[in-house]
Amino acid sequence: MRKHQNISYCSFLFTIGFVMLLSCQNTSPKLEGSSIIIERKVDSLLDLMTLEEKIGQMTQVRHFSDIQKGDVASKYIGSVIHTDGPLPGEDALGWQAKFVELQKEALSTRLGIPLLFGVDAVHGQNTFSGATIFPHNIGLGATGNPDLVQKAARITAIEAQATGFNWVFSPCVAIPYNEKWGRVYEAFSESTELTRAMTKASIKGHQGYLLDRTTVMATAKHYIGDGSTDFGVEGGNTTLTDNEITERLLPPYRDAVTMGVGSIMASFNTLNNQALHAHKALITDTLKTKMGFDGIVLTDWKGYSKYGKNDIINAGIDMVMAVDGDLELFQQGLKKGVEQDSVSQDRIDDAVKRILRQKYRLGLFEHPFPDATLVSKIGSSDHRNVAKQAVRESLVLLKNENSVLPINKEAGKIVVVGEHANNSGLQSGGWTISWQGKPENYKGATTILEGVKKISSSKIVYDKNGTGKHFDAQVAIIVVGEKPYAEFFGDVNNNTGFTLTLSKSHQDYIKAYTEADVSTVVVLISGRPLVISNQLKQSDAFVAAWLPGSEGDGIAEVLFGAYNFSGKLPHSWPESVNDFQGRFGPNFWDDTIKPLFDFGYGLNYEAIVKVN
Repeated sequence: MRKHQNISYCSFLFTIGFVMLLSCQNTSPKLEGSSIIIERKVDSLLDLMTLEEKIGQMTQVRHFSDIQKGDVASKYIGSVIHTDGPLPGEDALGWQAKFVELQKEALSTRLGIPLLFGVDAVHGQNTFSGATIFPHNIGLGATGNPDLVQKAARITAIEAQATGFNWVFSPCVAIPYNEKWGRVYEAFSESTELTRAMTKASIKGHQGYLLDRTTVMATAKHYIGDGSTDFGVEGGNTTLTDNEITERLLPPYRDAVTMGVGSIMASFNTLNNQALHAHKALITDTLKTKMGFDGIVLTDWKGYSKYGKNDIINAGIDMVMAVDGDLELFQQGLKKGVEQDSVSQDRIDDAVKRILRQKYRLGLFEHPFPDATLVSKIGSSDHRNVAKQAVRESLVLLKNENSVLPINKEAGKIVVVGEHANNSGLQSGGWTISWQGKPENYKGATTILEGVKKISSSKIVYDKNGTGKHFDAQVAIIVVGEKPYAEFFGDVNNNTGFTLTLSKSHQDYIKAYTEADVSTVVVLISGRPLVISNQLKQSDAFVAAWLPGSEGDGIAEVLFGAYNFSGKLPHSWPESVNDFQGRFGPNFWDDTIKPLFDFGYGLNYEAIVKVN
């Protein structure tokens, strides 16, 4: 291949006419945002592209393993993703430097088309140690506060841009049917209407005005039925009628399209035994044609090799995560498909136009590099204060007998029990620093124990393993819950080690202190409702704290009455393990199962009731 001179994109455009030259002029935001101008730019650039360059734009790779130095240019790569694995650099500036290096390689090509950089920032820029980590979506759903969700998304966008990204794979807009699904925590609610409100707020916060360099392109995922698979199996089969899909699952996607969401990610599951990645009726006919979506439809991980190769392109997929060995398979396979007329040139052109359109909307041709001045905003006190507010508003008070809450700051002696009480990794869940989460503390976060020590003047003792027998304490704050996980534990069974009840050791923490007649406050850290009926009866107070993220001290602020409880259950709460035995169960859209707590339940300090 001839080595091209590293000339500026503006200089190159000068040779192809006035319309394309508009990309380099200091035009007004209104003109730059004009869809007519952008479409002309896209069409002009598309006319110049070879098949190899088009397929390159449809390719997304990791910045490690999938490519070597020079591959971005020689393979015309369109997008780079950061996932679990080697970090781009030691700090935020190092991350930016790596992505600048790759971006310069992309700009050195004949057409100089900039890269999109994507990241799974699902509750803050959660891949970067030191970033502000918000509660997972289930906690944000419990806040019932779309304005707060918009603020969280806005901060996520800023911190994502500060680490070099212009694209996030968020929000997840699934509607969970079953707590056995291992990604319940990624979804806002079982309620379609609550999910719609939070979806609109999240996209508005992430994207804002896309030419603003502190915003990012958002992704609604996973299209569609990911949370409603039979038995809650991750990536399983969803058996729903067209009406059920239309009424329950599609509305958040319609809202996302109306909000101008830049991308939508296809789902791993099948729908009535047909892979969603290759479901032309839902991707092309419904999403693109009927709903008018003009952005990028992206595969999930290794979507090309998993789901029918060129069938997914014909179904309407525009960009492929060509990872873990899929790069050559995808690029050569798609080129062969076009040459043999099994994939039309029109389908390729449609995909590439959608990708270029979003790059123009983001202003990447004019400003392809990250802004180093944003680095100081990562984990700033202003950002953490919003995250702490989200923690406070996400807490749902399920029980408060004998007015044990709020705790007196001068209670005498308070014992804090459990490893989750002093571990920011455990309190944050999956997709935190690493893919499956961390079992230890990470930079910049505060734990629940730290919050208790900060707010209370009582004698605070910590009983990590529940064996300290501090039965002379006036109050025991017992923090229990799930260990971090990301995706693989939907079909909860003995092989995974995950159940829908508390572990025996955590049950014993509660039993030991309640049998000693210590006033007991249980704080549950979990990504979904668990079966806690017995522990609820044993305790004086019980709080669902979900996966609060980096600001654990926000929990202490509410326990000690600095703020009131305001969270409401975003999911109905099962009473027993038997509630999970049905195909969907628990499915609280009908009366076949009576929940322990209904959707929307939540007490506060003025509404104290007895739970039998």
